[in-house]
Amino acid sequence: MNNPRLAGRYAKSLLDLSIEQKSLEAVIDDMKLLQKICKGNPDFVALLKSPVINSDKKQKIIESITQNNVSKITTLFIRLLINKTRESNLPEIVDAFIKQYNVLNNIHTVQFTTAMPISVELQEEIVNKIKADKALHRIELETVIDESIIGGFKLQLGDILVDASVSRDLIDIRRQFQNNDYIRQIR
Repeated sequence: MNNPRLAGRYAKSLLDLSIEQKSLEAVIDDMKLLQKICKGNPDFVALLKSPVINSDKKQKIIESITQNNVSKITTLFIRLLINKTRESNLPEIVDAFIKQYNVLNNIHTVQFTTAMPISVELQEEIVNKIKADKALHRIELETVIDESIIGGFKLQLGDILVDASVSRDLIDIRRQFQNNDYIRQIR
């Protein structure tokens, strides 16, 4: 069950604690690792949400995965979630923590969607162009491959979406023909 309010509160608590303990950079690295695990392994997320598996087994499995890979604060935080039976909210809490960290450090996430992978040089050019146009200093580029856009790209920065994809152009052309825009112009 999605609970963004709960996720935001737990994330804020962890953020405050990690700032207080002067281990913010270690914890953000841990959260990025956990996010990568959650996104790359749906079985792990299913384990977290499973009411059949008891808390002790979940804790052993999670600790075996994160052992020597995360900081002590993150390990204790995960134990707290398991003790409070909130482990099913871990993926949401991780995402909320990363968002709050980005806001705290003025980091802007840009999602760049293409039909095919793009080179590192082109990614750097895109970041530099956005920095110049929007006067943003810290940008994190997230590339997504979506073959359904056929060609071109989609760029999303916050609530701004630039859709320069071929699929969007085809939809626009179809709409123009369905509305008979060209026939009206002739008359």
